Amino acid sequence: MSQTVALVLPLLDEEKALPALARTLRGLDPQPDEVIAVDGGSGDRTRELVREAGWQLIQTPRGRAIQINAGVDAARSELACVLHADTTPPTDMAQVIRDTMADQRIALASFTPLITGEKTRWFTSAHNFIKTWYAPLLTRPHLFFQGVRLLFGDHAMFFRRADFLAIGGCTPSDAVMEEADLCVKFARLGRIKMVRRVVRTSDRRIAEWGPLKANWIYFKVGMLWAFGLRERMEKNYPDVR
Repeated sequence: MSQTVALVLPLLDEEKALPALARTLRGLDPQPDEVIAVDGGSGDRTRELVREAGWQLIQTPRGRAIQINAGVDAARSELACVLHADTTPPTDMAQVIRDTMADQRIALASFTPLITGEKTRWFTSAHNFIKTWYAPLLTRPHLFFQGVRLLFGDHAMFFRRADFLAIGGCTPSDAVMEEADLCVKFARLGRIKMVRRVVRTSDRRIAEWGPLKANWIYFKVGMLWAFGLRERMEKNYPDVR
């Protein structure tokens, strides 16, 4: 029997992105068993659009880690995928998740992100791919040599709900880089894998900041996380909607 799949959407002021995401999710085949939208206090039409889409709505304090924890806790499916509002998954997303997690050696997995907008951001997409290897080498070398990769939010990470709860979920105080902590925790349970299926994620930050500044911000926030300077991460990673 196929395992059930929940999509968990952490949201904050995403009214611009939600109409396209709703169209995409309606076209998934097979459909996920649950779509759980977790709003962190939006001041726009986000919650209204969630209700129009027919998704389950949960409201929490702001903070992606808090929102992800609440969404996974509320899910009743065996598998969960954290999907950002500006990310477009492949049509067979749910089946890819099921097929990947059928391998009991895999504890955590993700899709491969391609950053796109009016044009494809090949350089940053390639840098993000390479970063999944060099980030743990620089920040957690003992884990790197155990085969650990660091995955990030635009990867559309997925896992077994029971495992997520067993490791304590995301660190609630993390406003950004919550995915990196998850990778470190999940590495105790098994392999971390990026599957060779593309999700397209918005280039809205690169369009706002420019490619060089964007890659510098990504690197700087990663180093702040590595050295435990968590209170400085959020102010160095401004919101772009």
